[in-house]
Amino acid sequence: MVSTDRRHRAAVLGSPIAHSLSPVLHRAAYAALGLDDWSYDRYEIDEAALPGFVEGLDGTWAGLSLTMPLKRAVIPLLDEISETAASVEAVNTVVLTGSGRRVGDNTDIPGMIAALRERGVEKTESAAVLGAGATASSALAALSEICAGPVTAYVRSRERGDEMRGWGERLGVDVRIADWAEAEQALRAPLVIATTPAGATDALAGALPKAPGTLFDVLYEPWPTGLAAAWAAHDGAVIGGLDLLVHQAVLQVEQMTGRTPAPLAAMRQAGEQALATR
Repeated sequence: MVSTDRRHRAAVLGSPIAHSLSPVLHRAAYAALGLDDWSYDRYEIDEAALPGFVEGLDGTWAGLSLTMPLKRAVIPLLDEISETAASVEAVNTVVLTGSGRRVGDNTDIPGMIAALRERGVEKTESAAVLGAGATASSALAALSEICAGPVTAYVRSRERGDEMRGWGERLGVDVRIADWAEAEQALRAPLVIATTPAGATDALAGALPKAPGTLFDVLYEPWPTGLAAAWAAHDGAVIGGLDLLVHQAVLQVEQMTGRTPAPLAAMRQAGEQALATR
């Protein structure tokens, strides 16, 4: 029997949550690390239910992964958040310490940087971001570490443009705003980060330059997106949402379990197999 005072439980929370690959990735990590008494589940939790769920966590819990719409809603419930999470006002990881403190972090940003570096993108002179939602702010934070020049954000409204410009000022990124109608221009950038919902960039697939740079499309289902498939057909480098998901999950596993390094290859393989069966 597992001792009740041992922290060995974790889960992903969000709404909707049934599609989440996080349980597949974390369970694969536990198996590879020999953590047989660890469990990782998913819970359908919205903003209204979040405070009650968090208050109900006991000493068996090691951590939580958070997806939309909880990344900002969880912040008031925490004792501390990292500088990374504070920079974008979004927490996707909560570690529950032995002393009972709730510490929030954002592994999306370093996960994005790690996914880029894995594919050889260490620095870029400029970049383009398609979209202006929550993931776009994380993209700007990642670009603040690797982009030496301007970042052009292609948005659908002036309000979104103002938000992206504000994030740029906060993160120290030279953000320039362009209308979505001009999004074909983004494809000429050496690095393009697509943060839009499924189908939003399909119309751009026929407008690729002869020698595209690197595309980072944060979607993992459906995959490949129309843009990613066209990009690969033009021999451009493509990084997908599964790469981001795996790299941010690696950091979560390390923080929650204290075991380093987390098994990146095993986690990626489990994710690929799970997607192949959907």
